[in-house]
Amino acid sequence: MKRTLGIGLAVVLLVGVVTAIVLGQGGEQAQLRTVRGVIGSEKLAFFADQRVKDVFAKHGLKVEVDPAGSRQIATATDLDSYDFAFPSSAPAAEKIQRDRKAARTYAPFSSPMVIATFDPIVELLTKAGVVKDGPGYPTFDVQAYLGLVAQGTRWDQLPGNTSYPARKNLLVTTTDPRDSNSAAMYLAITSFVANGGVVSSADGEAKVLPAVSRLFLDQGYTQSSTEGPFEDYLSAGMGKTPLVLAYEAQFVDRVVRGDSSIRPDMKLLYPAPTVLSKHTLVPLRGDGDRVGELLQTDAELGKLAATFGFRTADPRHFNDVVKEKNLTVPQTIVDVVEPPAHETLERMLEAIAKQY
Repeated sequence: MKRTLGIGLAVVLLVGVVTAIVLGQGGEQAQLRTVRGVIGSEKLAFFADQRVKDVFAKHGLKVEVDPAGSRQIATATDLDSYDFAFPSSAPAAEKIQRDRKAARTYAPFSSPMVIATFDPIVELLTKAGVVKDGPGYPTFDVQAYLGLVAQGTRWDQLPGNTSYPARKNLLVTTTDPRDSNSAAMYLAITSFVANGGVVSSADGEAKVLPAVSRLFLDQGYTQSSTEGPFEDYLSAGMGKTPLVLAYEAQFVDRVVRGDSSIRPDMKLLYPAPTVLSKHTLVPLRGDGDRVGELLQTDAELGKLAATFGFRTADPRHFNDVVKEKNLTVPQTIVDVVEPPAHETLERMLEAIAKQY
């Protein structure tokens, strides 16, 4: 009888040990708190990276995200089911914060707007007075560029142009201003120059719209995502897209990954002035605030963001990545201006959209 009881007790103990092991193996996963966010699509690869997921898991979080356009997040997305919103621009985040009465925001990383181009185009535009030597990096003089556009200048009308005698207008290729954040950032840059400062009034909007509208309308068809024209730049080359507006992060990310589509004749120009696409997180409830705090302060997440080409809150992470890859980009960009307020930017975008 004692032997039977002993065996029974041993079985019970064994089952308990196995159960504890099984529960222990899945316990960490079971304890993770799910946090949901809606993000600008440029960050989707970052949040999908297993290394990023593992860092959040160490802090007890499982972060799930849905991608959307930054303007869409601010104006058309139902945010009630999300713990945080993470658009790619400060004006969009400003509207969300105001509408949702959020106490704070986080701007853990950013990317300046750049012009991706090629060596022969740099030489041509240097002679034309558009490309100039900046403080340690080449700049794209937006004022000089607007002057050429106002005259309806074609590529084949540039003096001494034998390398790119295309019979089309000299224009930067952008995305569709009706859909895309990068096009909105381009409007922020060009409207600042056309106005002689940040547009902040109805008079300012009326003053700049004739000049800036043609920058988009004269392109003809434009794509809705920044990946579209950038992929054309990489694959179709100078013939189709001699100048393309991009996020610096797109170019740096490709270099870091060792993408063979980045060739030695490809160059980045920094608009003078330019704007930063500030990826700004707005906590909406619960652990959304914790996600923002971790993205801004956790060194592991900062280093990982830099490998995706983003400039981080701690600049050392980005600088270490570009140094390791021997990539020539400026540590500090001097000529940076602020975009207009969200409502002003939206009114100008809507005015341009009506002309399509």
